[in-house]
Amino acid sequence: MHAPNKRGKIAVAVAGILAFGLALAGCTNAEMASHNLSKDADHFEVNRRIVMFNGITDKYLLSIEGHCSIKDANEQLEVTCRLADNQYKKHILGLSDNVSYFVEQMESNDVSVYHYKVIFKPETIVPDLEMQTGKQ
Repeated sequence: MHAPNKRGKIAVAVAGILAFGLALAGCTNAEMASHNLSKDADHFEVNRRIVMFNGITDKYLLSIEGHCSIKDANEQLEVTCRLADNQYKKHILGLSDNVSYFVEQMESNDVSVYHYKVIFKPETIVPDLEMQTGKQ
């Protein structure tokens, strides 16, 4: 079996985007705003405070503030924060029956409820991209 060519990869990406757009067409304004806020947060455009706490003792365990993206999976919370251009920190926090978290958005963000964002990452669509600039 051979790997798909660049044109095939682009066609698959466009088909996926169209299907995603059709799925979002039936969303309410609240769902669209929530989706767009989550997408902005995943691109480090939302200032957040993430607080881990013990639900039995009512004690805060730690707090992380900044432009952070979160992923909750496999009984752990992954928090990735952007510090500056091309500088990131990742924290992995264990979750249990008595340890949980909440995420607070520190300020409002201007997101549209009438459209959605598509952010192309060329390296995932066409991984063999080679760029040349200037004179040879």
